[in-house]
Amino acid sequence: MVKIDPTFGEELKKYGAFNFNACYNCGSCTAVCSLSTEQDSFPREMVRFSVLGIKDGIISSLKPWLCYYCGECTAYCPQAANPGELMMSLRRWLTAQYDWTGLSGLLYKSLPLSIIAFILTAIAIVGFGISENFNLEKTMSVGHYFEMISIGAVFTFLLLPNIIRMWWFVIFKPKVRVSFTTYLTSFWELLVHMFTQKRGLGCDDNQVRWFEHFVLVIGYLALLFTTVFLDWFSAQSIFVIVLGYVESSVILIVTFDFVINRIKKNKKVSKFSQPSDWFFVIWLFLMGLTAFLVRLFIDLNILENNSWMYLFHLTILAQWALIIVPFGKWTHFLYRSFAMYFAKIKLLKLA
Repeated sequence: MVKIDPTFGEELKKYGAFNFNACYNCGSCTAVCSLSTEQDSFPREMVRFSVLGIKDGIISSLKPWLCYYCGECTAYCPQAANPGELMMSLRRWLTAQYDWTGLSGLLYKSLPLSIIAFILTAIAIVGFGISENFNLEKTMSVGHYFEMISIGAVFTFLLLPNIIRMWWFVIFKPKVRVSFTTYLTSFWELLVHMFTQKRGLGCDDNQVRWFEHFVLVIGYLALLFTTVFLDWFSAQSIFVIVLGYVESSVILIVTFDFVINRIKKNKKVSKFSQPSDWFFVIWLFLMGLTAFLVRLFIDLNILENNSWMYLFHLTILAQWALIIVPFGKWTHFLYRSFAMYFAKIKLLKLA
């Protein structure tokens, strides 16, 4: 028996959805969506589930993640029901359902709580600097170890359990029975989508946005590798130093373009921005900017007298690693990649 929650619509609005009750099920959104197929028909089905409050149908579905939000469905909706933003809101809601801590939902629904989390993190970093009497060498050493430890800790204790919960909802609970071999043979699908997000190329007129995302993902992962494993801030190798400058510059340029688009609202995907959208692009921009400036201060031999610059970078890094990565929009990158993986598994099961 299908369970219906009549209050679900109001709950979903807290994640950014609005006016989806205006939908009269004409199907225009599905007809114009270049990614919708007979097997994966959306967004109309997700709109109906949302209106009726069929939460089980949504949480067991991968369809919200199969949407890359080109905005065509919203542009052609005769009722201005904004199905594109609904799909985005469903992704936020699903992120909250996967999160075993419950913090994602709280931060998505409450801007004041998000701001408090950022402030508390900043206070903790400044407090650490004061406790060390702003000793630059000690602060940078701890910052480097923090970056290494936080990557492993956040993935092990927060993201991995959430991925398992996602698997439980979309594979195990719906009783999709597949062999272990299928998981292994489909693993390449996960890697391809994680590094290329190639499905986004299927959206009409989306090639530029896909390329920007692709460059950003590669730049972000490369800078992460350079700062953590090649220890960019302590490196003496000209190759490593220049590599870090190039990677941080790439992040600066792409995220700056994203910020400008959200300010101008001149693209369909940028017309509606929730706080989590702003936090993601602004903090990623600040990550690239502060990393660039720290290394520049080192090369100009002025960081010792301007230790505040590294402390500022460490604050941005901590807020990114402890708030945005495990509980914010960064997780969409991870869950979308696993959604492609699970979709492949389900397809092979049906074949």
